[in-house]
Amino acid sequence: MDVSPVAQKLVQPPKPNPLREKAAELEAAFLAEMLGHAGLGAARDGFGGGIGEEQFSSFLRQEQATAMVKAGGIGLTEVLFRAMSSSESGDAQ
Repeated sequence: MDVSPVAQKLVQPPKPNPLREKAAELEAAFLAEMLGHAGLGAARDGFGGGIGEEQFSSFLRQEQATAMVKAGGIGLTEVLFRAMSSSESGDAQ
C-alpha cells in the first residue's frame, strides 16, 4: 500500500533541533540550581541519608529539573531558543 508524501510527514516525528535541546538543558540547569536554593535535597536532621545523601542530592535535583522541563517547564526553553536562534543568524544587537 502506497502512502502519500503528506501522510509520511505526518507519521514521521520531527527531527530534533540541537539548539532547542541545548536551550532545554540550560532551563534544566537553571531549575536545578533554583531547586537547590529552595532547599530541595538538603540534608535532614536526625535519621537522614548521611554523607551519601549529601553527595547524590545534586543528581536528584538535576533529574527532577529535567523531568520538569520535559513536562513543560517554566517557558525558559523557548525564550533561550529564540535568543540563541537570533544570535546564530546574526540578528542579535
